[in-house]
Formats: sequence, C-alpha cells, structure tokens
Amino acid sequence: MTEQRWAPTFAGLVAALLCTFTAVGMVIPIIPKLVTDELDGSAFEVGVTFTVSGVVALLVRPYAGQLAQRTGCRRVMLFGAVLVVATAGLYALPLGLAGLYAARVLLGVGEAMLFMAGSLWTVSLAPQDRRAQIVGFYGLAMWSGFALGPVLGELVHRAGSFEAVWVAVAVLPAVAFCVILGLTDRVERGAAVSRKLLPRSAVLPGVSLACGSFGYAMVAGFAALAMTDRGVAHGSVVVSAFGAAYVTVRVVAGRIPDRVGALPVVVFSASVEAVGMVLIAFANDLWLAALGALIAGGGFTLLYPALALITIDAAPAAERGAALGAVTSFFDVAIGLAGLIGGALAEVSYTLAFLLAAGAVLGSLYAGTAAARGAPARDPAAA
Repeated sequence: MTEQRWAPTFAGLVAALLCTFTAVGMVIPIIPKLVTDELDGSAFEVGVTFTVSGVVALLVRPYAGQLAQRTGCRRVMLFGAVLVVATAGLYALPLGLAGLYAARVLLGVGEAMLFMAGSLWTVSLAPQDRRAQIVGFYGLAMWSGFALGPVLGELVHRAGSFEAVWVAVAVLPAVAFCVILGLTDRVERGAAVSRKLLPRSAVLPGVSLACGSFGYAMVAGFAALAMTDRGVAHGSVVVSAFGAAYVTVRVVAGRIPDRVGALPVVVFSASVEAVGMVLIAFANDLWLAALGALIAGGGFTLLYPALALITIDAAPAAERGAALGAVTSFFDVAIGLAGLIGGALAEVSYTLAFLLAAGAVLGSLYAGTAAARGAPARDPAAA
C-alpha cells in the first residue's frame, strides 16, 4: 500500500487516539477531588477508582483484539468511543461512589476496545519495513494524551466546574468517533480467529515489556519522593526528563527497529534504561537524577515498538489480535506490581527500590533476546 493511501488513515487513527486518551487523562487530577471533596471518600477509594479501570482494560484487551479481527477494526473502535462518551455521562450523574466505579468499568472496556482495534488497524496499514516506527507513533499518541489530559483537566476545572470537565470529557471522544466514522477500513475480517487469550507468541515479549516497564513505573511513582527524601527540591523535573526523552527518541529514532532489527534494539534499550535507573538510585543532586531519567526514558521508549515487531512476526494471523492485546496487558500488570513492590521497598530505601528496578529492566534484556531469537526471520518482500 502506497504512503498516499495509508498515511491519511493512519493520521486519523492517531488523531482519534489522541482525543480519546486526552479525555481519559483529563480526569486524573479531578477524580481525587471528586472522591474526597464531593463524595466523602478516602484516599483508598481514590486508589480503587483508578485501579478498577486499569484491571478491566487489562482483562478486555485480548478479547478486544479478537473482536476486531472478527468484526472489523473500525466497528470496534467506534463502539469503544461510544463507551468513553457514555463514561462522561456517568461521571455527571449523582450516583455516588458506586456510579463512579461503574463509570470506570465502562471506561476500561471502551479504552481497551479503541486502543486494541486501532493497533491492529495500524499494523495492517504500515509497510513492513516501517511497522515498528508506525506502531511506535500510534502508541505515542496515547502517551501524549495522558500527558496533555491532566493539564487540560486542571485548567477546565479551575475555569469552570466538575460539570465543565465532564462536558469536555464527552466532547473529545465524540470528536474521535466522527474521525473514525470518516475512515475506510480495508482490514480483512471474518477470518478464523484463535480463542487463545494468551498466545505463546506474546509470553516472552510480554515478560520483556513488563520488566522494562518497572523502570518507568518507579520513576513515575517514586522519583520525586526520592529526591525529597534526599533533600533535593523540584524532584518532579526527574519525571519530566524521563517523559521528554521518551517522546523525543520515539519521534527521532522510531524507525531504528525496522532498520537494524528488533534484537539489537531490545539489547540496547534495556541496557541503557538499566544504566539510567542506577544513576537515579545513587543520585544526590537533581542534575544527576535528571540525567539518569533522560537516559532511562530514551532507552525505554523503543522497547515497545521492538517487542511489538517480534510479536507480529511470531504470531499466526489468527492470533495476532489476542497477542498484541496480551503483550500490552503485561504493561498494566507490571505497573501494578511495581507500585506495590516499589512502595514496600521505598519504606526501607529509595536506593534499593531503584536498584531493584534496574535489575528488573535487565530481565527485559534476557526475555526480549529469547523472544527475538525464537521469532521467525522477517521477509522484507512480504506484504
């Protein structure tokens, strides 16, 4: 497929994903206020609220991938966008904590369906020699939405009210729905689809992604706290440095896995991320910690495109939807485990917590290497 044919469709998918996940991100700073100020809830109930959507998305992703293969990516994405719009309506209704939990369940289903169907659509569009780059750009749209959404949500809330936020959270996925509606889905559908929710082709890439994600989770959850504990101000700069490197390297070097192969990228990415985590573990000033975060973020960012490439090459066509969904689900599992384990270790020593993350990241190197060596050789002439 020529670039003139696939590029506009891919741009539409990126725009739809960005709109949807900006809406998802908008409620991140708002829900704690809603739970504690309006619903008389506790900090624990705030945590439950966020956990609910993550767990549901984790469970639904493999099913969503299978459904997209059976019925069409466009149809599944449209339904996912409708569910995210409906989530905003539930936020607005005076149903208490039970209604909020129901909204988060609906959100988990909607975002899983939209993201996974879009992933399969993206894979089908991308030329084989650019698959890692295009899949990486697609994922970057989600992360950009998560980064932009909280800032936008805080601004809308300050300028208006909770209701103003709910309106914005409904409008954005509605825009995504309209964008998707205008796209033409030429992805083959209706073929035999495996019922496996954890295909063998997803296990090692998923384990590798989970190990690499420990570093991201540790920086996001504990870097600022570690700096404060060491008497260093402005610890949030460390988190920002990780994010800046993540985005910059993905944009500038996103085609490297396609050009040199997935295996060298996995080895390099995991090694570099581990070095960054060690620097943060022992950093007693902001600049060294920020340098470590830049190195770690730059390493981590190409890990997912490389592992997605391995999974696509290894998975039979009938398992591809479930395989991509399962690999992405390993990320969610890792974030949850890293939060629990990292929190427990941080009570003893932040240095120990970040060193554990560095060790976990090296586990990504071994699992990813095994996955790459077990995948079939790529045929550049294949469609």
